[in-house]
Amino acid sequence: MNKDMVRVIENPVIFQNLCTMRNKNTDSQGVRIATRKITRVLLYEASKNLPLVEKEIETPITKSKFKTIEDDINIIISPILRAGLIFTDEAIDILPQACIRHIGMYRDEKTLKPVWYYNKVPMEAPNPEKFYIYITDPMLATGNSLIEAIRLYADKNIPISHIKCICIMAAPEGIENIQKAFPEVEIITATIDEGLNEKGYIVPGMGDAGDRIFNT
Repeated sequence: MNKDMVRVIENPVIFQNLCTMRNKNTDSQGVRIATRKITRVLLYEASKNLPLVEKEIETPITKSKFKTIEDDINIIISPILRAGLIFTDEAIDILPQACIRHIGMYRDEKTLKPVWYYNKVPMEAPNPEKFYIYITDPMLATGNSLIEAIRLYADKNIPISHIKCICIMAAPEGIENIQKAFPEVEIITATIDEGLNEKGYIVPGMGDAGDRIFNT
């Protein structure tokens, strides 16, 4: 594992909400609230790569120049359905100029490979160096779905350094899998767990994130 390309964000608020998410007795509403609190922190961290410019504005006191996000860029939040949807509301609050591009995949429980059922990514990418991509999925287990999602954008010649994966819980196997395919993609996560069980679930994890979040 290349630890330089994995950013684990740790603070007491994240620790508290990870405990809430993991607890089997936490109801879906509690899981959703805890998840949103963590995703907000992760999104702030991930967005540190956005380019800045100086802009002159007039305050009630005087005119001055201040740093702000460059206007002439394309910010894309790409949640992997369905669990990745939990990131969407927080992302739009933080980056209202962002475009949401959904990716629909589910995991075949026998092969652990991703199966496509929805793709909202088809688009033109003129000036690909102006695109900044944040692929969101609460659980980085095998990494197979994230690899397919990364490939969608990499195939449009968007710089790999502009593509980031944002996860709440990650397994070492999934991180290594992604790094073999795309070593320059940074992974932002709240925790790296022990590993995967025989069914491909993260241990200790939180169970099925989609089921826990959406009460299914």
